[in-house]
Amino acid sequence: MGSIMGILGRRLLLVIPVMWAVVTLVFVLLHLVPGDPVLAFLGETATPEQVAEMRHRFGLDRPLLEQYANYWKQVLRGDLGVTFVDRRPVAEKIRSRYPATLQLAVAALLVAVLIAIPLGVTAARHHGGVRDAVASVMALLGIALPNFALGPLLILLFSVKLRLLPPSGFGDPAHLILPALTLGAALAAILTRLVRTSVLEELHQDYVKTARAKGLDERTVLYRHVLRNGLIPVVTIVGLQFGVLLGGAIITERIFNWPGIGTLTIEAIAARDYPLVQGCLLVIALTYIVVNTATDLLYRVLDPRIKVE
Repeated sequence: MGSIMGILGRRLLLVIPVMWAVVTLVFVLLHLVPGDPVLAFLGETATPEQVAEMRHRFGLDRPLLEQYANYWKQVLRGDLGVTFVDRRPVAEKIRSRYPATLQLAVAALLVAVLIAIPLGVTAARHHGGVRDAVASVMALLGIALPNFALGPLLILLFSVKLRLLPPSGFGDPAHLILPALTLGAALAAILTRLVRTSVLEELHQDYVKTARAKGLDERTVLYRHVLRNGLIPVVTIVGLQFGVLLGGAIITERIFNWPGIGTLTIEAIAARDYPLVQGCLLVIALTYIVVNTATDLLYRVLDPRIKVE
């Protein structure tokens, strides 16, 4: 229990500099981009008085350092501000979109794991054979095809040609299949190669020979003993890649019109909505830290001998 609390304490200390870096970098980059967000929102027909009033309302007429300090004061109070476009609280808009992104990311993760584990174990079991070669080719294809190319291909095949699945939308479970496959394909390819390598290494260990000598069937040896010990590097990659899934979801959500935080971020960037962009990226960064902390804790579940530093 003490070690777990120590892990949580160390991670909590890491949250502060990471959040500061994310907010600062996003703040600086947004203000370096050419263009005026007030004019972009009000349009060219806006009067100087309207422009000045809106700048004053959102504090954009103040020096950058003062805007930066004021934003941090709001964040520390748990207030992410209000949006430029519809003047709704940023936290409220993120709460309305965040569950959809989490749903997509978790579904993509499940797709990747369900593909990678049996494929990787089969490839390792038949090392050097036809099944191993097929698994390697599939893994290479998954890595080579980015989601912005794979998504439209899946739409053409399953929606246009076969008419089996909807091309876009949200709400029905059928809407989740194509986005999850698109987002999870690259991770499935990476995990397949990693599972194959881990299982191959474990198959040469003495405990495997002992288990077989006791008369255990090959499936039990592979999935109950070998795979359990080989999962630690896989868990590492899954934890690290979850943040990548959230980032990759931005493109995937646009392709499939999925109303998640990725789509919200793109809309906010297009509108130069400073508070909304900062809020979205802050939430994504915080989620990444939480997932990596959970990954560290999972190490100890898989192997209590591991001391997580």
